[in-house]
Amino acid sequence: MIYSNSLIAIELHESTIPWLKIFTHTPHKEFSECSMEEKKMIWEAIDLIEKEMLSYFKPEKINIASFGNMLPRVHWHIMARFSHDSHFPEPMWGTKQREGSDQIAPIKPFLEELKKKLSVTFG
Repeated sequence: MIYSNSLIAIELHESTIPWLKIFTHTPHKEFSECSMEEKKMIWEAIDLIEKEMLSYFKPEKINIASFGNMLPRVHWHIMARFSHDSHFPEPMWGTKQREGSDQIAPIKPFLEELKKKLSVTFG
């Protein structure tokens, strides 16, 4: 767990790329079921995570997705994508394109800085 408060939780997804997930604590099935406070916090967290990923990792693209087909509850994926990652330009749950390169900055310093910024932003 990277961050948690009364409305949302943010966790690291095990992957070869930087990949975080945001969940609501209340198990809503659809985003439209979320309170305005939850929606606002999710968007603010996505925005903060995206900006931090862009600044730290310098990826080709940030992917943001919310499917919920396998886990039918509100959650969002935020992924830093690189032309040398194993699936680029396909989605990470799509067909593997190549053996990925590990030429990505270490994630631990990123997570430590992100935790600080999340705590300042959301308390």
